[in-house]
Amino acid sequence: MAEKKRCAIYTRKSTEEGLEQDFNSLDAQREACAAYILSQAAEGWEQVREHYDDGGWSGGTLDRPGLRQLLSDVRSSKIDIIVVYKVDRLTRSLADFAKIVEILDEHEASFVSVTQAFNTTNSMGRLTLNVLLSFAQFEREVTGERIRDKIAASKQKGMWMGGPIPLGYRLEDRKLLIEPDEATTVRMIFDRYCELRSMPRLVTELAREGVRTKQRTYKTGKVVGGIPFGKGMLGAFLKNPLYTGRVKHNDNIYDGEHDAIISIEQFERVQEILKDNGQEWKLGRRASNPSLLTSLLADPDGRPMTPEHTSRANKRYRYYATRFEPGEDTGAPWRVPAGDLERAAIRIFQQWLKRDVAGEADNIIIRRDLADRLADQTILEQRKVFLDYDARFKLDSDALSLIMDKEDGKKVAMSLPALLVRHGKEMKLALPPEGHTSGADPDPTLMRLVAQAMAAQRMILKGTDDPAISSYSKRYLWQLLRISWLAPDIISAIVEGRQPAGLTGRRLLRAAELPLKWSEQRDFLGLS
Repeated sequence: MAEKKRCAIYTRKSTEEGLEQDFNSLDAQREACAAYILSQAAEGWEQVREHYDDGGWSGGTLDRPGLRQLLSDVRSSKIDIIVVYKVDRLTRSLADFAKIVEILDEHEASFVSVTQAFNTTNSMGRLTLNVLLSFAQFEREVTGERIRDKIAASKQKGMWMGGPIPLGYRLEDRKLLIEPDEATTVRMIFDRYCELRSMPRLVTELAREGVRTKQRTYKTGKVVGGIPFGKGMLGAFLKNPLYTGRVKHNDNIYDGEHDAIISIEQFERVQEILKDNGQEWKLGRRASNPSLLTSLLADPDGRPMTPEHTSRANKRYRYYATRFEPGEDTGAPWRVPAGDLERAAIRIFQQWLKRDVAGEADNIIIRRDLADRLADQTILEQRKVFLDYDARFKLDSDALSLIMDKEDGKKVAMSLPALLVRHGKEMKLALPPEGHTSGADPDPTLMRLVAQAMAAQRMILKGTDDPAISSYSKRYLWQLLRISWLAPDIISAIVEGRQPAGLTGRRLLRAAELPLKWSEQRDFLGLS
């Protein structure tokens, strides 16, 4: 009796067109593959029940849900043979095909094309497949180039080349025509932005007035849009030259076939406001999260550092990163959280004001608005001090330095220890505490570990379950119990943010050799 071989059928179609039919292209591919598997029953072939379908997914990428599940099941040794109608259903990329074959070889699986007699278990079959896939990839690339050239030529003539129909227009005979009611809304949005000069204020006003994005209903019945404007969506709306009767292709703008809703002059005025606001945000003016050290900070190699940001889960994270000149080698860049650097800069500057400014003259000109950016205003009012120093900051691997040069050659330099420490996946700038608690920022990871440790201790001593931690593994509970027996002064240092820079949550949790004796704990954790 032949050895049993589990066969999985994979089907794919590049577009969603026709998939709503009772019998579509995916069904046709599956029937042909199922019939082929049945014909090989004498060889032990047997179809698995799981369907691996990718309707509406291009073959130019491996990032397809059906294919991901298929390869995952191959890795789990649930499949012996992958059966497809044609080889290009699996992939059109030679490089991607090589990755798939590597996975199949590693897990002793094979690949069969129903309409093309290929077998990847031998070198001749692989050679033939590689030749076929080379032509498939060539066809895909040539088709892509042809489509891109057609779009470019059409846009040069001002033609609308598809995509979501913008607010203010409707589509007739493949041409954009003005929708009067929506056009009034478009003009109002541009007018109000020119008056308010603020994206957040305009977003709030539009939401209050019930202004929504354009709602679109697709053939499948899916409805998108009709939601309040967000800042990103509104920014793209205000930057779209289509409303001036023009079309954009890459960096070029051409006169369009459709009519304009707003004038080019008003559009350019809006772009100027957007540009000014962007610059003001970067420099910290009128911003809720100002970048205080813009144009003042350099990395250890003397290269300027510039502010940048990223957003995750609706939260904004600011950084200072090394700025490279065009064509410069971008190796070993520095990227440090902005809040940590700015707190360190403020502390150095305030220390200099308190210690060294008392003897300075009162009537000195401000240079580079450093005082406005960094100084505690009460100190300035008490001392009536203005600065004529050309100040800058320099970051090092273990310190942040304030360097101030005066026109007469006088130079002042101060440093604050600042150690770069990895917390999880990101770098943090650990600063020494000011006194005991003043200005200290407790580490949230360490705080959470201490809270969990105390809860674990109570649960073990009382013999009752705590829903917050009872689901944790025995190993993790044992690690928490070790932390719960820390010396009281060590717990206080963590709560107050006075722990050493190198004491991270990862190190504390994995400290398997943590002593029970308090004095030894202080030495072990660097708190003695």
